[in-house]
Amino acid sequence: MGKLRQALRFQLGLTFIELVLAMAILSVIAAVTMPLAEIAVKRGKEVELRRALREIRGALDEYHADWSRAVRERRYIPSIDETGYPETLEELVTGNDWGGLYPYKRKYLRRIPSDPFDRWDQGWGMRAYKDDPDSTVYGGGDIYDVFSQSDGVALDGTSYNTW
Repeated sequence: MGKLRQALRFQLGLTFIELVLAMAILSVIAAVTMPLAEIAVKRGKEVELRRALREIRGALDEYHADWSRAVRERRYIPSIDETGYPETLEELVTGNDWGGLYPYKRKYLRRIPSDPFDRWDQGWGMRAYKDDPDSTVYGGGDIYDVFSQSDGVALDGTSYNTW
C-alpha cells in the first residue's frame, strides 16, 4: 500500500511540457477570439448609432408633420421664413401643443439619444433645411437632419458621418 501511494504522488501533477503546451493552446485561442470580440463591440455600436439616427430623424419628421397640420388647420400662424422644423433638438423633448392641436404639449422624444462614437462630447452634427444634403457645417436656424460627427469608418467601409 505504501508503494502505491508513492507512485500516485508522483503522477498527480502536470509536467512542465504539459503546462507549456496548455499555455500555448490558450494563447492561440485568445489571439483568435480577441479580434472577433472587437468586431462584435464595434458592430453593436453601429447598430446603436443607426437606431439613434432613426429615432431622431423620425422625431424631426413627426414634428414637421404636426407643424404642417397645425398650419393647415389654422391653429398656428407661421412666420414667413419658418420651415416647420425645430430650432434645437431640445424642442423635441420639451414638446409643443401647436396652438391647441393637442390638449397637451406633444413630446417627440423622451431624451436625445447619444452618439455611441462621440468620444469628445461634440454632440450631433446638424443640418438646416437650407443646407446642402451632405454639408458638415450647420447653417443655423432650423434642424432638418442630424449626423454623427465621428470621423471613424464603419465595418462596411463607409464613414459614420455620412450615415
